[in-house]
Amino acid sequence: MTQAPRSYDFICFGDEVPGILAIISAAREYRRRTNRFPKSLLMFKASSQNGVGGHLVRGGLAYLDRSSVPLHIRQQFGLGDFGDPAAIYSEFLTRVGVRKVALDPARANLILRQMLSEAGVDILSQVDVDSVSFDGTKIAGLTLKRGERYLAKQWIDCTVNAELAQLAGVRKFPGYANLGLPNSELSATLVFETEGLSPATLRSTEDAYLRRFTNPNDREAQGWIDIAAGYDPVFRQQIVRDFYFSDGRLKRMDIGVDYIDVYGEALSIAYHAFRGTKMDLATTGSMLDNANVAILPGTHRLSWNCLLFFVTAQEAEALARNNAQPTAAMLNEMSYVERWYKSLGATRVKPALELYIRHAGNITGAVVPLPGAQMMAGGVTAAEALGSFGYAFDARGGIHGLQDRATALGVPNLHFKTPLFNIGIRHTLLKNIPNLAVLGPATGFDGGASTAGRIVEYNVAVGQAIGIAACLALLTNRALNSFTNREIRDVLVATGRLSKIYGVYDAAETANVALFEKLVGVPIYTV
Repeated sequence: MTQAPRSYDFICFGDEVPGILAIISAAREYRRRTNRFPKSLLMFKASSQNGVGGHLVRGGLAYLDRSSVPLHIRQQFGLGDFGDPAAIYSEFLTRVGVRKVALDPARANLILRQMLSEAGVDILSQVDVDSVSFDGTKIAGLTLKRGERYLAKQWIDCTVNAELAQLAGVRKFPGYANLGLPNSELSATLVFETEGLSPATLRSTEDAYLRRFTNPNDREAQGWIDIAAGYDPVFRQQIVRDFYFSDGRLKRMDIGVDYIDVYGEALSIAYHAFRGTKMDLATTGSMLDNANVAILPGTHRLSWNCLLFFVTAQEAEALARNNAQPTAAMLNEMSYVERWYKSLGATRVKPALELYIRHAGNITGAVVPLPGAQMMAGGVTAAEALGSFGYAFDARGGIHGLQDRATALGVPNLHFKTPLFNIGIRHTLLKNIPNLAVLGPATGFDGGASTAGRIVEYNVAVGQAIGIAACLALLTNRALNSFTNREIRDVLVATGRLSKIYGVYDAAETANVALFEKLVGVPIYTV
């Protein structure tokens, strides 16, 4: 028996935090204009029993990547440490109780559910899509394999691999095909929590390792360095040099109010010596990297972002389609990590339920693709900006083959300054599907842009604006892909939600990034 379709105004496919806050933004704007909430649905493939909030919740990524704003800009504009985030992101962080960077996944799940409920957004999990139906070029609805049909006027795809867009026929280039590397991808991480290890204990442990590693007469410790270097003398020299900052100080961890930044490789070397593996991601397939550690509520409860896994583009796509479930090999490596951390004094070591997949390709056919050079040029103009954001071009774990390709093509430099750029939405909108926005790492980034643009804080700012655009599209019967940045900016201004604008155009560095993208890039946006 065919079930009657369930109709909504807005559907967000994928429960990454930017998508959740985008559909909440749409619902709130609709209510502001009509005095009633629209019919909205958040649907995703995972089970809501394991939490709502994508890789920040089920993936356990408690250490938030925050906007990087130079001190002189902060002083000039009267900004806090992380600039002026989108209003809805500031609200989310405040309600969760984030002091600087540490977000408790359990608390985030609770607050996201509250915010969705307040905005009248339904939640549907364990979704398995059978087909997509169209009304002309617009997405009309989805049919699930269990027979249910869901219709909507406006759609947001907030999956790491643009899965809804792919189901709708949007072409996506795997990995870094737009840099000529279709098989290469950023590393994936299995975040884990420890209990029983205090920050003070960690610091004393690192200090003890540093004393031993920098003592050439400690034969046992020097042997550990040999193991971590894979008995490669050149790599060994690099490791030894990297014990020190440029001013000669030892690289000791920095302990903040809710975070620990591990700058040196002492802990990583000790782990790889214990494991008997080379401290090299591509060679070994996994690596315990310098850790970003979030200090969470509880008895010495720490969240670790440091266990990297080498994945190809095809593997990243497959992992994303399989609910970001870690493979047996990944869980095997995690068992060694657990054993080693317990040897340091941890009483409990628990991996997250899902992987943190940083990137899984990018869609083609964006209305206005966004390359890294435009980020370095300051993004969209100040007159149309929806906010500002700064982040390094951060390819954690590296993009395999990029250095060799760049060298072969005569690229003079692969190290660029951190862009500080103004935010727009046109890269998320599609030329050929007028009622779909793709939000997140798989959106219409070109060149190296995704390495900076994949960050949650940035995509929430974009998502806040996409939500407003989706509301306006619904109420005015216009195509979502017809809306300009300036139209959305006007709404943010009128409602007192426009963040301060402080993007910076760096002419020399823009030329450097543009040259890099021109030499190594593949012109994929030709449709």
